[in-house]
Amino acid sequence: MTKRVKFDFEIDFTNGGGIQGQDFRLDIQDDNISDKELADYIVQDMRLLMVGQVRILNKEIIAESHKRQPINLMGDPSYIDLSHTIHDGLVTYKGLPAAIVCDYLSREASRGRYEPGTEFQIGKIEIVTNTGTYVDSPFHRYADGKDLSEMELEHFVDLEGIVIRADYRSGLAVRAEDFKGKELRGRAVLVHTGWAENWATDAYFENHPFLTEDAAIYLRDCGVKLVGIDSHNIDDTRGNARPVHSTLLRHEIIIAEHLCNLENVPDEGFHFTAAPPKIKGAGTFPVRAFAKVR
Repeated sequence: MTKRVKFDFEIDFTNGGGIQGQDFRLDIQDDNISDKELADYIVQDMRLLMVGQVRILNKEIIAESHKRQPINLMGDPSYIDLSHTIHDGLVTYKGLPAAIVCDYLSREASRGRYEPGTEFQIGKIEIVTNTGTYVDSPFHRYADGKDLSEMELEHFVDLEGIVIRADYRSGLAVRAEDFKGKELRGRAVLVHTGWAENWATDAYFENHPFLTEDAAIYLRDCGVKLVGIDSHNIDDTRGNARPVHSTLLRHEIIIAEHLCNLENVPDEGFHFTAAPPKIKGAGTFPVRAFAKVR
C-alpha cells in the first residue's frame, strides 16, 4: 500500500467564473503534500489560464495503491544552484575588502513607525563588485567595452550549456586541447575543476586552476557565448598578464567566476543563467547562477 491524497477544489478565474472538483485522488511519493503544491499541479495538469484563487478543501491522505506514476512536487529538482552565498565578512578576492551586510533599518527600530504588530527590515550591503559568484562584461577590461547595462539579456540567460571536466589534481592549466571534440558554438562553457571545494579557505586564493591563452583563443574562435569556471580566477594570477580576460571580453564573451556545484550538473542537456542587475558604469557584479536540467 502507498499514499494517495483525496481532496476537493475550487478555482476562480480572473476574467470571471470558476470550476469545482470533488473527491479527486492523486498518487503522491511522500506522506503529505501542501495545498499550494496541489493547486500548482491541478493548474498545470489541466492547462488552465487566467487562474485566480485556488482553494483546496477536505484534503485527506489515504493508504491506497498507486493508480499511475506518483507525482513529485516536493521542490523542483530541475534547478541546480551554482552560486556561493554572500554573507557579512565574505572575502572573495584576496586584497579586496570583505562584504558588509547589515541593517539600515532594523525590525526593532521600524516598530515605532508602523501600527502595532507591523515591522520591516531594510538591509544595507557594501561590497566591491567582485564578490561571491559574479560575471565580467567587457567594461571590466576595456574602457570602451559594454558595461552590464549595455549587454543584452541573451548573453546571460537560458544559454545552452556544456560542462568541461578538468580536475585540478591532474594539472592547473586548462588548455585548448581540453575543449576539442566538443559542441561549443553559442553555448555557455562551464569548466569544472573541483577547486570550489577550497572556498572560504586560504588555499582558495593560491595556485588555482585557470585557462591558458590558447584555450581562450580556441573558445573565441568557436563562437561561445559565455565561459565559466569554479576557480578563483579564469586567468593565471601568478603573473600580471590576463590574456583570457583580454581575449574573451574583447569579443563580448561573458566570463563567470567562482561557480560551485558543477559536479551536480550533467555534461550536456541543461541551460545556464547568470543574470546581473542592469548597472550603468559597472563591468562586474554578483549573480545567482544556476543550471536548469532538461
